[in-house]
Amino acid sequence: MIALRLERRDYTPVWLNLMLPFLAILAALVLCSGLIVMAGANVFSAYTELFLSALSSRFNLVETLVKATPLIFTGLAVTVAFRAKFWNIGAEGQLLAGAMAAAFIGARQIMPAWGLVPGMIIAGGLAGAFWAAIPAFLKTRFKVDDVVTTLLLNFIIFYGMMALLDGPWKDPLSGYPDSPDIRMEAEFPILLKATRLHLGVLLAALATPLVWVLMRHTTLGFAINAVGENAKAAHYAGLNITGVMMAAALFSGALAGLAGVGEVAGLHFQVMAGLSPGYGYTGIVIAMLARLNPLGVIPAAVFFAMIITGAEAMSRATGVPVFLADVIQGTALITMLIALLFNQYRLRWTQRSA
Repeated sequence: MIALRLERRDYTPVWLNLMLPFLAILAALVLCSGLIVMAGANVFSAYTELFLSALSSRFNLVETLVKATPLIFTGLAVTVAFRAKFWNIGAEGQLLAGAMAAAFIGARQIMPAWGLVPGMIIAGGLAGAFWAAIPAFLKTRFKVDDVVTTLLLNFIIFYGMMALLDGPWKDPLSGYPDSPDIRMEAEFPILLKATRLHLGVLLAALATPLVWVLMRHTTLGFAINAVGENAKAAHYAGLNITGVMMAAALFSGALAGLAGVGEVAGLHFQVMAGLSPGYGYTGIVIAMLARLNPLGVIPAAVFFAMIITGAEAMSRATGVPVFLADVIQGTALITMLIALLFNQYRLRWTQRSA
């Protein structure tokens, strides 16, 4: 009797490691093509519009980079946390915490103009770090499931933010449930005239190699990787598991908080209900596609930003709903998780006696 079973690999070829993200994306696009056919559109035309329209003009290219910025920060946040086996599903909430802190500082009249931008960056990073420290403390002190706590804290801070926006923090000038605008001096400088290419894009580009260096060439990075690989062995080697886990959580939360700072200081200039369309959750997909490698976060983030930017052009040209972009993101995560299974295992046909 012939049976198919999974067999653990003795080693994984380098080419397979490199190809897994591309295979996962290709599989996701193939699976989602069925939805395009059901919408009555041509698959090739729809995907051509989806990807090429994001790069078809200077405006669309800049918009793609702007949308990639928060995705880079949340992707890096998840990468750092997952490296330590701190399952941070709360980058969305940490982004909102950073945005709220930045908006509060940016609207203060008591601060000097020169201190507003650095003050917002510091406050946003600290707020995100604090919000990530709560589930990390519960995990290390009381063994509370970090997946549950980080996820639930997203809803807590979102509805807390909405209560503020509908109450004491509502903009008295507009009357809408938005926070007051930050001061003009607090807005991020524009890097390219007549576009929305702001300072946050540059900060995200600089953060990526800095995180890579920290994870690969510093004592803290070594400790985070060691705890993530084998916490018991790291403990016997003398590492403070609780301290390393807390440090990874703080670092992760700070990166997610910076995503919120960029949205407030670079784009919206206030806090609103739709500030983030799920950037924190998309960061999980990006980190997985990047194989938890900080340098892989940028191309993964740009890929998803192209999908987000091109979805509307695709919808106008082919009639396919813009929600296809969300379906592709979710499907890509599933296909990547399946692909990672074949990173450690391979299929083998075996002969069994009847």
